[in-house]
Amino acid sequence: MLRSVLLLFSLLLALPILADAPKDYPFLPFDEAMSQAQAEGKPVFVYFGRYGCGYCELTNKEAFSQPEVRERYTQHYVLAYVDAESGKRLRLPSGERITERELGTRYNAFATPVFSYLDSNGTARHRLIGAQTKEALLEADEVARAKLAGGE
Repeated sequence: MLRSVLLLFSLLLALPILADAPKDYPFLPFDEAMSQAQAEGKPVFVYFGRYGCGYCELTNKEAFSQPEVRERYTQHYVLAYVDAESGKRLRLPSGERITERELGTRYNAFATPVFSYLDSNGTARHRLIGAQTKEALLEADEVARAKLAGGE
């Protein structure tokens, strides 16, 4: 019996623990989102989060739960979620294979959450760091879309 319990416990520890993206949003893995963005000519909104991130959870509950935020972000962006601590591998548009953790480092996502607004080529045009309110995300959408349209 003890051996069975230890085996079960060992298997549970081996399972990957994933960070949670906001519910009711069509978040994609980064590589899939970039492919879709390039095909559609749309910008990408990247949510860098991680398991156990209290500020991520707060932002999910306070801001991403709001219908106005959901409507605006799903309309204006291809959405990508990256677990900034994950070893999950992905392929960049260049063909390079890296982990989500390495991607977070490239986009300076050293603390979570980080929200990056990218053009369809993957160039960051705007970003937010830390917990966000509904108002902050709506304002950031306006600023990011102006920067994306102006090519800044």
